[in-house]
Amino acid sequence: MWRKHFSSSGGVSSARTLKEKKWDALVIGGGHNGLTAAAYLARSGLSVAVLERRHIVGGAAVTEELIPGFKFSRCSYLQSLLRPSIIKELELARHGLKLLRRSPSSFTPCLDGRYLLLGPDKDHNYSEISKFSKRDAEAYPRYEEQLENFCKFMDPLLDSPTPETLQGASSFKAQMKNKLNKSTFWAQRLRQAVSLGQKEMVDFMDLLLSPASKILNNWFESEILKATLGTDAVIGTMASVHAPGSGYVLLHHVMGETDGDRGIWSHVEGGMGSVSLAISNAAIEAGATVLTNAEVSKLMIEDSGTVNGVLLADGTEVHSSVVLSNATPYKTFMELVPENVLPEDFVCAIKYSDYSSGTTKINLAVDRLPKFQCCKLSHPDAGPQHVGTIHIGSESMEEIDSACQDAINGLPSRRPVIEMTIPSTLDKTISPPGKHVINLFIQYTPYKPSEGSWEEPAYRESFAQRCFRLIEEYSPGFSSSIIGYDMLTPPDLEREIGLTGGNIFHGAMGLDSLFLMRPVKGWSNYKTPLRGLYLCGSGTHPGGGVMGAPGRNAAHVVLQDMKEEPLN
Repeated sequence: MWRKHFSSSGGVSSARTLKEKKWDALVIGGGHNGLTAAAYLARSGLSVAVLERRHIVGGAAVTEELIPGFKFSRCSYLQSLLRPSIIKELELARHGLKLLRRSPSSFTPCLDGRYLLLGPDKDHNYSEISKFSKRDAEAYPRYEEQLENFCKFMDPLLDSPTPETLQGASSFKAQMKNKLNKSTFWAQRLRQAVSLGQKEMVDFMDLLLSPASKILNNWFESEILKATLGTDAVIGTMASVHAPGSGYVLLHHVMGETDGDRGIWSHVEGGMGSVSLAISNAAIEAGATVLTNAEVSKLMIEDSGTVNGVLLADGTEVHSSVVLSNATPYKTFMELVPENVLPEDFVCAIKYSDYSSGTTKINLAVDRLPKFQCCKLSHPDAGPQHVGTIHIGSESMEEIDSACQDAINGLPSRRPVIEMTIPSTLDKTISPPGKHVINLFIQYTPYKPSEGSWEEPAYRESFAQRCFRLIEEYSPGFSSSIIGYDMLTPPDLEREIGLTGGNIFHGAMGLDSLFLMRPVKGWSNYKTPLRGLYLCGSGTHPGGGVMGAPGRNAAHVVLQDMKEEPLN
C-alpha cells in the first residue's frame, strides 16, 4: 500500500538518480519532521532527496499491517501537536489528511465500580468530576483556562528558531543582524509577559519548575482526577509525577489542537502513517525525491569541516553541500559523523544527554471491544467509554510513582501505567468489520532490566501478559479477545525506528534540554559545528511529538543561510 509512492534506493534507476547530480539538499530519515523539511525546501525550488532507511516512510508516525486486515499505528498513536501552519501551508487535507475528533476524550475506570469520563463538553465534565468532588468540578474550568493561556504564550516560540548566538566566524553585517533579531525576539517576549501579568507569569514559572504532583495537588483534591491528568506529565519519560519540571511535559501535551480547538486530540484516518504520507505527498508534489531502503552509513566531511554529502550502506555516494539529519542527535553525531571531526566538548554534551525511556508500545488485534465492569453504559458496539484515552492502572498519583520507582530500580513496573486507545471505534479503515485495533502505551519499562532481557521471548511474553492481566481487572475476558499483538520495548524502538534509548522525543524533555539548550547549549538553532550539516528532528527545538515544527523551522534556517551565504 505504501511502496507505490516511493522509489527504492536498491533499484538501478534510483541509485543512478542519486549519483548523477549534486543535490541542493539531502535529508537523512523520512520521519515526519524530515519530510516536512523536504517539503519546504522543495517548495523553495531546491532539489531535495529524502533518504529513509526502512521500507516505509514515517519514522515513529507510521502505519503498518502486521496482522492481516489490522493496520497499526506502531509508535505514535494520536494527533494534536502538528502545527496548524504546516497543515495549512502544505495543504495536508488536500493530500489526504483526515482528522477524526474524539469525544469524550478520556475514560478512567476504577476498581471500586466508579469511573471518570471527560471531554470537550464543559457541563458533562462538571457532572462527571462532581461524582468525586464538587470543589474539583468548579476548579477544573479555571485549570483548563490557565493552561490555555500558557499555551498561547508558548505558541510564538514553537514556530520560529531560537535566538541563538552566532557560531564561528561571521561578518560584521551578520553579527549586527543577529543582535537585531535577538533584541526583537526578547522585546516581543517581554511584551507578552507584561500582557500576561506578573501573577500569571509566576504561575507559569511554577508550572515549568514544579513537579506535576505539586501543581495538581494545588488545584484538586480528587485522586482519580489528579491521576488522570498526571499521566500526561510523564508520557514518554522515566520521570515520576513528583519529579521537578514534570509540569512542563503536562503543558506540552495540552499544547496542540484539532481544527482550531485547543487540547483536542484526534485519531487520523488510516493511522498515524497517514500524517507522514500526506506530508510526503506534499513534498513529492513540490519536486522532492523520497527514497526508501536508502540507509545512510556515514556523512562525508571535507578536511575543512564542510559537509560534502552522505555514503549509503550499499556504497553509493550522494553529494550535497547541505544535509539535514532527522535522526536523533546521538545517532547523527556519534554514529554518522566520522570520528575526530567534531569539537570534544560538543561530542561530550551529545554523548551524555539523557536518552532514557520507560516506554513500551503494544498494538493488538482483537475480535471484540473490552467491556468495563464499572461502566453500565449499554451500547451494542462502541460506547463513549471506548472513544477516548482509557487510563488503566493509574487511579492515584502514588500508583504512577510506584510504577516509576520499579523501573528506576531496574524492574518493569509491577502494575504498569497503561494508556489504551481504540482508534477503530472512529476509523473503519484499519480493521475488519466487527473487529478492532487497540493501542497500549505502557510505562515504565527500563531499557536494560536488572533481571532478564527484552531479547528473551519468555521475558517479553511475561510482561505482555502482566499488562493484559491488569486490564482484566477492569475488563474481565480481555485476554480471550486477543487475536495477536506487536510489542515494541525501548530496545525495539531503538533498533526498529531509530529512537536512541527508545526515547520517543529524541532525547529527554527536561528543563535542561529545552529551548536554547536543545539539543545542547550553544547549538539550539538547527546548525551544527560542521558547515552545511543541520538537525531537523525532535531532538531540536521545540521538541518531540508529531509536531513538524523542528522540520519547518530547520528548513527556514537553511533557506536563510543559503540566501546570505550560498553553499557550493
